[in-house]
Amino acid sequence: MTANVAVETTPEAPLWNDPAHPVAARVDALIGAMTLQEKIAQLYGVWVGASDNGGEVAPHQHDMEEAVDLDALLPTGLGQLTRPFGTVPVDPALGALSLMRTQARIASANRFGIPAVAHEECLAGFAAWGATAYPVPLSWGATFDPEVVRRMAAAIGRDMRSVGVHQGLAPVLDVVRDARWGRVEETIGEDPYLVGTIGTAYVQGLESAGIVATLKHFVGYSASRAGRNLAPAPMGARERADVLLPPFEMAVREGGARSVMHAYNDIDGVPAAADENLLTGLLRDTWGFDGTVVADYFGIAFLKTLHGVAGDWADAAGTALRAGVDIELPTVKTFGAPLAEAVAEGRIPESVIDRALRRVLGQKAVLGLLDPDWSPVPPALDGADPDDPEALRGKVDLDGPANRELAREIAEKAVVLLTNDGTLPLTRPRRIALVGPNAAEPTAVLGCYSFPLHVGVHHPATPVGIDLPTLRDTLAAEFPDAEITVARGTGVDDGDTGGIADAVAAARDADVVVAVLGDRAGLFGRGTSGEGCDAESLALPGAQQDLLDALLDSGRPVVTVLLAGRPYALGRAVTESAAIVQSFFPGVAGTQAIAGILSGRTSPSGRLPVSVPSGPGAQPTTYLGARLAQVSEVSNIDPTPAFGFGHGLTYTTFAWSDLAVDAEEAPTDGEFGLELTVRNTGDRAGTEVVQLYLHDPVASVVQPVQRLVGYTRVPLEPGEARRIRVTVPADVASFTGREGQRIVEPGKLELRLAASSTDARLTAHVTLTGPERRVDHTRRFHAAFTPEPSARA
Repeated sequence: MTANVAVETTPEAPLWNDPAHPVAARVDALIGAMTLQEKIAQLYGVWVGASDNGGEVAPHQHDMEEAVDLDALLPTGLGQLTRPFGTVPVDPALGALSLMRTQARIASANRFGIPAVAHEECLAGFAAWGATAYPVPLSWGATFDPEVVRRMAAAIGRDMRSVGVHQGLAPVLDVVRDARWGRVEETIGEDPYLVGTIGTAYVQGLESAGIVATLKHFVGYSASRAGRNLAPAPMGARERADVLLPPFEMAVREGGARSVMHAYNDIDGVPAAADENLLTGLLRDTWGFDGTVVADYFGIAFLKTLHGVAGDWADAAGTALRAGVDIELPTVKTFGAPLAEAVAEGRIPESVIDRALRRVLGQKAVLGLLDPDWSPVPPALDGADPDDPEALRGKVDLDGPANRELAREIAEKAVVLLTNDGTLPLTRPRRIALVGPNAAEPTAVLGCYSFPLHVGVHHPATPVGIDLPTLRDTLAAEFPDAEITVARGTGVDDGDTGGIADAVAAARDADVVVAVLGDRAGLFGRGTSGEGCDAESLALPGAQQDLLDALLDSGRPVVTVLLAGRPYALGRAVTESAAIVQSFFPGVAGTQAIAGILSGRTSPSGRLPVSVPSGPGAQPTTYLGARLAQVSEVSNIDPTPAFGFGHGLTYTTFAWSDLAVDAEEAPTDGEFGLELTVRNTGDRAGTEVVQLYLHDPVASVVQPVQRLVGYTRVPLEPGEARRIRVTVPADVASFTGREGQRIVEPGKLELRLAASSTDARLTAHVTLTGPERRVDHTRRFHAAFTPEPSARA
């Protein structure tokens, strides 16, 4: 055990309460004054639910935890409050009042006056009743627009801070490796550069609002065998280093993330929560991360119950602490009495507790929670009368016009037009057959971590809390003169074919058919997409393909619209649909965005963040394949996608021309300069997304055939052209070599300027010269795009 040290303080102002001193000195002084029990109390949270009458929070009971007695816990302190707004439906103002009163109680109950850090989910918006449900992360990826994601995250962060929340459990930086995985909807896509740039923008936005962003899941969770949730992740060190780690590197270095959540999985027998090389050696010692590592919910206990690498709760706690986990979430299980007993018995050194505590208290100091003027009153309740809770009800709006406008902008930019034979945009149709299980379903636009589907489903008597217009509603507004007939046809996954005949009859009576198919988000088998909702294949769930095929046989043009959490194989529809519109759970304004695309009020500009497979069983489906992963004459399985990563059509046409290369050679520590012209050759405005892919034809280790290293959105009016300059540092050609170090090798490269991974428009052949060079996490991540002033024909 470590000895307490003498600290110079005064009765009026203990050193730890004085913001004039450096954070490290304040934290050291506080740790020196704490008992073991007080130290441990700062390293766990308690899962609670805010009170809808403004009273204090109540502990939430879960089948994986024991009952918590707050009266017994609080005298020694409390590290975190788990999801006070995201556990039960509560009016935001009364939830803020409940949290305020609880924080006052926590601070007054411990002898140092330390409040808790309150954390919430914010995967696609603040997961609270009445808060805006933004598009899911897969839609963020489809925008190829970091700036709009940065603005969205800042708005989410401001809403969270306004009611007293400090930390957000987002973004998810897992790279999709198998689209059968249920949590694909929570990811940004299948390419590490896209995931890294969009995810880093989200971190920057959240942190700009004062919210601690939490990167998850570190690392390998999405690479599970057969796409099963919480399954082993069989991968080599090179796949981990070159595919799964780069988004985290970027978000730590450029985003300024202050927290990381360990993953559930093991890699080669070592669970992430027990991996000291990962959580300390790489994350802290190499990358220089100085924030907190939090446990994924129950993840420390899983070291005993699921992984079998700990014999008891104390062993699990010690293993996690030594590895570098600082905070047990969502409740006290292993970091409580078992940990204290193990320290007393000499099984776990107190120094590992002090190490974690130093990080936790340092973060609390930066958040102002140790300052003498700290107040539990959140900005939303400033000046409010806490003794009149009912007067507060409805006074905090977490779904205001600015939020919804931002949600609309993202949803519009994320809609991907996969095919179009000229049927779209629809021109004043007289009769529309609106068919499918998602045609008139309000929640079809929401992901599994939206409040209505994550929590609200357990409270069916409570209103959903936000306006969710169906596609039937928005099409009626978009085409006021059209006769719209609605036919469900079949359910999302019930397999019922009894309604298909009626749907076909409606189709034959219409000028155009809009078939609205896809997923129902849920949790642990209660949906077709979401956490614990993995798919055996990428066939459309239930009887939806039967419905779609019957509609294609109707003789009417079929516009296939997908509201989904993952890509699906669409069979005949790939070639026989008049158009295919892909949307990944687009949030509160999603159906308005889709209606605007169908009518032509807006032009599609989304691009696929994941490949759409040709068939339901060619797994895994990702464009980041080596040559052996491509179609060949020695296998009867063709993995070629129906639509490749980065694909997306618009309502205009673009010409790419006049590629110029500054120099065809550059040293391994240099850069290449390219220029090209993109012109809108159509008769309406549109946005082209210029993507840069790197192909390394000869390398010392096997490389993917190509990988994204840069992109930019280029909005152009009819006839408008832009000259675009691209600076490509040699660092983007780096990869993990045979010795396990990231290197830049000399040799020939192809820099492919492309409209998608399957549509290269211009190719520069260049060569890196000089010696092999070693690089690390401080390398240059980006190929920089600089558009010059526009010109018109």
